[in-house]
Amino acid sequence: MALAEITARLREAEKAAGRPEGAVTLIAVSKVQPVDRVKAVLAEGHRVFGENYVQEAAGKWPVWKAAFPGVELHMIGPLQTNKAKLAVELFDAIHTVDRLSLAEKLARLAEVQGVCPQLFIQVNTGEEEQKAGILPADLDAFVGQCRGLSLPVQGLMCIPPEAEDPAPHFATLRDMAARNGLSGLSMGMSSDFEAAVAAGATHVRVGSAIFGARSYA
Repeated sequence: MALAEITARLREAEKAAGRPEGAVTLIAVSKVQPVDRVKAVLAEGHRVFGENYVQEAAGKWPVWKAAFPGVELHMIGPLQTNKAKLAVELFDAIHTVDRLSLAEKLARLAEVQGVCPQLFIQVNTGEEEQKAGILPADLDAFVGQCRGLSLPVQGLMCIPPEAEDPAPHFATLRDMAARNGLSGLSMGMSSDFEAAVAAGATHVRVGSAIFGARSYA
């Protein structure tokens, strides 16, 4: 599949859910993708991209941002605290705030620099031991801690367990966001973004369906 097809499916999903066209932001996940594929999507006019690794993003996006005005870059992978400063400089949004130490680091950087990316709290809706994210039972308190640090928390993010129906997880995230007065919902990927749109997603993260399969060699 390619950008035009995914965009058409996204518009159809918005329509089916009774939502306005353009209500959902498509994040094209460009991690570990060849340069020519990413530039082709840039040439088509798409400007919102997601990366998982700070160092990889630092190696390519400053140049591309200069060449293609209007690029918006989202950090969607785990963020190490020692890379937070570089991430704040590179990214317009960070979707993986998942612990107090990271929130405190981001707050210190925001105070020094006077700016902060938009932030999403990652929630481990499946309570998987191997997966990052705030547990659902701890979310309300963590939102309060982030607000106490004056962080610009826009919404919540989740990655449902692979073997489960994602719809209940999307609904859970939506309900938690509403309870905490948060409008952003970063949920849905290549295989399930239409279900996420139906549940209220504001951002969907689609990689391989746009760029093709990744090679990690």
